[in-house]
Amino acid sequence: MATVGKADIANFDQTVLKSDKPVLVDFWAEWCGPCRTLGPVLDEVANELGEKAQIVKVNVDENGELAQQYGIRGIPTMIFFKGGQAAKTLVGVQPKEEIKKTLEELA
Repeated sequence: MATVGKADIANFDQTVLKSDKPVLVDFWAEWCGPCRTLGPVLDEVANELGEKAQIVKVNVDENGELAQQYGIRGIPTMIFFKGGQAAKTLVGVQPKEEIKKTLEELA
């Protein structure tokens, strides 16, 4: 069973940019209602995709540098990475099917 991990400035390169599989990075914050709504959806996607892809969360309050580096203006923002490059961005709460489809296309 795959789980949603955490990424921060210290492990972002290793966890996201050097990953050999697609990575969804969810930029979020504890105080953000839509972010909390999206959390269980990402858990389901992680369980269903297993080892085909990886999902990590970046708390924008604790990792402002990363949020600024990737131009995060609103949360939740999901950036899909493949081969160390940002391949697609989705802003706001998205349907599980859309998130899954995007990850499967990158796998």
